[in-house]
Amino acid sequence: MEHTISFDQLPEAVQNLSAKLDRIEELLFNQSITNAEKQEDELFSIQQTADFLNLTKQTIYGKVSKNEIPFMKRGNRLYFSKTDLMTYLKEGHRASITQLEQLAEEHINSNK
Repeated sequence: MEHTISFDQLPEAVQNLSAKLDRIEELLFNQSITNAEKQEDELFSIQQTADFLNLTKQTIYGKVSKNEIPFMKRGNRLYFSKTDLMTYLKEGHRASITQLEQLAEEHINSNK
């Protein structure tokens, strides 16, 4: 699919490329807006939360009573934000040896 462009055709080719890039940027921007709308925060029930975290309902109730897990209470019902649960899970993330070595290297280099 090799296409030879002469020197005289170069400005038009650049203009076409620029127009195509503008269209791609517009499509990507529209898609990111659509994805953001789809990812609007979901609220989970206690059972959905237990399924999501792969824990029992009793364990979830225990974590709620100890304030170990983010939750909302309305009346007698508990609700859990999916975004908050994802943050909760990520806070428990432990760095691998490679990641720790990389962080140490960056820290040493930044202090030089």
